[in-house]
Amino acid sequence: MSVASLQSFFAMGGYAAYVWPAYGVFFIVLLIDWLAPQFRRRRVLRELRARMARQDARKDRASRNSTAAT
Repeated sequence: MSVASLQSFFAMGGYAAYVWPAYGVFFIVLLIDWLAPQFRRRRVLRELRARMARQDARKDRASRNSTAAT
């Protein structure tokens, strides 16, 4: 591949200012679309752990209150 043909490829027939940013936006959206479920999964797991910890604490308080009352 010669330098002239490589330059004409990157110039995209004069439309490089429109084509290359479109590729950039596409790959950024693709990356976000790939990473979003992973971040969402981490957030959901963190929320579930916190909810389970609150429920365990509530059960502990309830059992201590019932034994203290008797």
